[in-house]
Order: sequence, then C-alpha cells, then structure tokens
Amino acid sequence: MNARDPSAAATRDVVVIGLSRGGLEVLRTVLRELPPDFPAAMLVVAHIGAHHSILPSILSQETSLPVAHAGHGEALRYGEIVVAPPDCHLLLTAAGTLLSHGAKENFARPAIDPLFRSAALSKGPAVVGILLSGDLDDGCVGLQAIKDCGGAVIVQDPATAESESMPRHALAAVQVDACVAPSGIAQALLTLMHQPSSEVSAADKRRHLIDIENRFLLGDPDVTALADIAKPTTFTCPECHGTLWEVEQGGPARFRCHTGHGYTAASLAHGQAVAAEEAVWAAVRALHEKEMLLRRMAQTAAASGRHVAASERLAEADAAAAHAATLRAMTTEAAPERPL
Repeated sequence: MNARDPSAAATRDVVVIGLSRGGLEVLRTVLRELPPDFPAAMLVVAHIGAHHSILPSILSQETSLPVAHAGHGEALRYGEIVVAPPDCHLLLTAAGTLLSHGAKENFARPAIDPLFRSAALSKGPAVVGILLSGDLDDGCVGLQAIKDCGGAVIVQDPATAESESMPRHALAAVQVDACVAPSGIAQALLTLMHQPSSEVSAADKRRHLIDIENRFLLGDPDVTALADIAKPTTFTCPECHGTLWEVEQGGPARFRCHTGHGYTAASLAHGQAVAAEEAVWAAVRALHEKEMLLRRMAQTAAASGRHVAASERLAEADAAAAHAATLRAMTTEAAPERPL
C-alpha cells in the first residue's frame, strides 16, 4: 500500500523503531502482533554496521506487511516497513526517505538518533518513536526530539531487555508515553496511533538545532553553524581527532565535531575507554619488542667480550619486561566496564 489509506483512523501514522543488541526478537514479537491492515509507515534502524544484512527477510517471516531495505529518494510507504541498509544512515524528510554515508554517530552507521531526529523535524506530531534493547544510549536524544516536536514515544521495559542500557538511558532522559514489555508494545503503539496527536511545535531554537544536525549527515555541513548550537571543549573526536563541541540543549550531554561525528557522553566515555585500552596494549607490544631487542643486543655484547655492556642491556630488558607485565596486569585484572 504505497498511498495513505483515507479510511484509516490513525492520527499518528509514522513509526520509527531503533534497536541494537537483544532487540531483534522483540521487534519480531511486535510485528507478529500488528494487524494485516496496519496503516502506518514503519522505518527501522538496527545497529548492523557495514555487514551484509538479511533483516528484511527475517522480519518478513513475522508479518504480512511488505518489508524491504529503504531506498534513497523514495516516497514514504504507508502500510509497509523499510529498514536502514548496511553502512547508511536512514533519514526521513517531508519528501520521503534519504540514505546518507555521513559521519558515524555514537560510533554507529546506521545510527538510531539520525532517523528519530529527522522524523521529528519532518513529521512532528504524526510520529511514534520506539526504542528497544541495546547497549549505551543511541536513540535517547532522538526520542527527546520526537517529544519536543509533538510525537509520542514507547520504550521497552528495561527489566525485559537483553541489554537494558538504551531503554534505561531513555527513561532517565525522556518523559515517555509507554514503558512496556515486548508483549505489550504492539498494543501500546496502536493505542497511541489512534489518540489525538499533539499540536505542540518545538521552539525555533530547538528546530534550528535539529536541522543543523540533520544537515551534517546530508553532506551539507555548515561548520560555522556549529557555533550557533554548541561550544568548544578540550575533548577531541575519537574518530577524526578534531575538536569536539558540546551541544547546548536540555537533556543528556553530547558532543559534535566539525566533520559530523556525534556522541552522547556515555558513548564518548565508552570510546575513550576503548582507546585507552588499545593504547595500553600498544604500549605492552612496544615494551615486548624493546625487551627482545635489548636481549639480542646483550647477546651481541657478550659474544664480543663486552660483559659490562651485556649486563646493562639485560637489566634494561628485565625492566622492560617488568613494565609490560605491570601494564598487562592492570588491563586484564580490571573488571570489564559494563555500558551504562
């Protein structure tokens, strides 16, 4: 069904869903419980990265609604489900869907926030946003944008999630319309779709912020506009190493660089932890190589009768080995950090 069904009574007819680890089975449950004449357009983002995806085929097994990867420049399809393809952000404009290979957000492409944010700006009160199980907090800022523009939001009950981090962050930051177990999400969605939609319009400053962030992903980054919505910090981007700017808005702290990479505080902290661990292992490797080189130098010195030099090189090698062992112990003995 490519055109809007005039007989449908839904006042909210655009559904955007974000999921990560543990969310697929929940989404399958939701689709199984939707009616075959479901009148809304549904857009889905899962954290699949650049990997080949058969997600449309998997979801097709749970519903009679058509399911396909989203295309660039396609009109919104009511009564159908489109899924973000690998390595592309899925955005929604007034004209339809757009795909972008823009900078990653929260280390993900496709990311959830770009879809939620663009749907909020283009469709306003017609949107219902749904956030399912996943690590860290992608989708949290996008849900707030949906609320700011008059839409409704549903969050999976964290107690039922394989990974409770995304739902928990959302509940802490956004006034949700429903927080339910997987078996109740479809009914909550249908209820919200048929309630009168809000005519609340985001303040001009908020809409300006959302518009600027969307443009970063559409290949039209106005780097001077970043100063309108953010202030520079002493942090650097983990991906391009440029200066990060803190976006000035209500809600969770988050950051952007001039090239378009975006991070919530939680994802940035996670990225810094990963970078720190990689640096430690690089140091361990360098110390091992230094130790091996010094022992080889000691052998050469001893073979030529320079025993004092050989002893000095061996002492240096032992020190390098000890330093490497200390760093290794610090890394391997630390309790693994669990995403918040």
